[in-house]
Amino acid sequence: MSASITGRIVAVTGGARGIGRAIAAELTARGALVVIGDIDLHAAADTADALGLAGAFALDVTDADSFADFLRRTEQGVGAVDVLINNAGVMPVGKFTEETDALTRRILDINVYGVMLGAKLVLPGMLSRGRGHIVNISSLAGENPTPGMATYCASKQAVLSFTETMHREQRGSGVRFSAVLPTFTRTEMIAGTRAPLGLLAEPDDVARAVARLIARPRRRVTVTRRAGWFAALDKVTPRPVGDFVTRRLGIDRIFLDEVDRSARAAYDERVRENH
Repeated sequence: MSASITGRIVAVTGGARGIGRAIAAELTARGALVVIGDIDLHAAADTADALGLAGAFALDVTDADSFADFLRRTEQGVGAVDVLINNAGVMPVGKFTEETDALTRRILDINVYGVMLGAKLVLPGMLSRGRGHIVNISSLAGENPTPGMATYCASKQAVLSFTETMHREQRGSGVRFSAVLPTFTRTEMIAGTRAPLGLLAEPDDVARAVARLIARPRRRVTVTRRAGWFAALDKVTPRPVGDFVTRRLGIDRIFLDEVDRSARAAYDERVRENH
């Protein structure tokens, strides 16, 4: 596996923290040349220094000029991007009726438009070389409705549908498209909440799944497998039964009534600051 990753030039969006940082660390350890982009350049630079990455640049995935500059600087400094990992995302939680229009747009701009924009910008070069891989970080929440995360769930379903469509559209081009669907992952995104028993992943779990996906491309992978099985079972379970299980696991409450807002304050503030 490591041999097939060694020397690959990988660009990771939202790479300063959480899953993005874990992916950058894992791929660097396997010999890839990793460049991260993040709206927080200071944090990105610190991460790059700590992990020995090939580079770190400012990146606002909702801005076409910023994304194009990120890819251009990566190519000038390291080389043409072999793998783009669209990881940047935000996950505010709470009642949809209390979500501001600005926040709804922010979620969709980062989680959906940012993914599509990255693919649109990197694809021409990949197609001209006849090779490349675009890995989009979706979520199991995109297939399993979760109260308190209406816009987030919708955004991740959009990412999954986009990835599947591009997989078919670019069949035979040499460019691969893959989706990664993590369960609740222990990052700042879930601060102030509790994941249901057995359905919690670590950032390193996602990072290892991404590494395996780059080495042996597949259309999609779930993290963890147990959470993936649960999600698949839920899709074929009669609605009343599924609703009962959701209530018993507390999934209908954890992102609504049971959120510790003080524990999420730092994360929520950073999301608001970047409106």
